Amino acid sequence: MQNRAMREHAARRGWTVAMQVKEVGSGAAQRQRREALIEAARRREIDVVLVWRLDRWGRSVTDLLATLQELEHLGVGFVSLTEALDLTTPAGRAMAALLAVLAEFEREILSERVRAGLAHARKNGKRLGRPISAALHADQVRKLCRSGLSKSEIARRLKIGRTSVRRILTSEKG
Repeated sequence: MQNRAMREHAARRGWTVAMQVKEVGSGAAQRQRREALIEAARRREIDVVLVWRLDRWGRSVTDLLATLQELEHLGVGFVSLTEALDLTTPAGRAMAALLAVLAEFEREILSERVRAGLAHARKNGKRLGRPISAALHADQVRKLCRSGLSKSEIARRLKIGRTSVRRILTSEKG
């Protein structure tokens, strides 16, 4: 949906799409595809960066402002489609800074809520994390191992991972 809308916008503006970036794991500190796009801007291969939303480009105010300033210095325009921002104007740049502050605030609030929810769950005795599943088969794993089956065959029969089988058998020896 996002890609289609951005391609349609580019077509209406008469732009040629030179590069399309889809960052997977967007919370990552290193965003290699975005870095490749900035490198293309440095080589003067692109004139405008079009994003779906401003928070898709920068994850913090500092990061956002630094990259927007670099793009501006390079003479590369920046347009955020859903916020209808064109950062080639002073008003657009001011609005972008305000939206970036609000987006970072929103992420911090969400993060605080998640931490509070986890703390509440722990306080109420809720076990967090992956449920224990393979350990429930420990007796069967040991029995099948004593009968001479391989770890792989035990894992297949009990429908658990080979690593879990290994871990159960190792804990028995320890």
